[in-house]
Amino acid sequence: MRNKVKELRKSQNLTQEQLADLIGISRQAINAIEKEKFDPSLPTVFKMARLFKITIEELFIYSK
Repeated sequence: MRNKVKELRKSQNLTQEQLADLIGISRQAINAIEKEKFDPSLPTVFKMARLFKITIEELFIYSK
């Protein structure tokens, strides 16, 4: 699933480690999500959307 995590993280001047701490996952998981090698769990998606103050649809773009 494509996503905007990296650009949103950078726009907030957050490191991968800081974002990981804020939403309660590992830095390695953030890295994998940003590289689109891993789709996060639904609770993680909600936490990210809340943190960035956007909808899930704005954060993740479903593509087949």
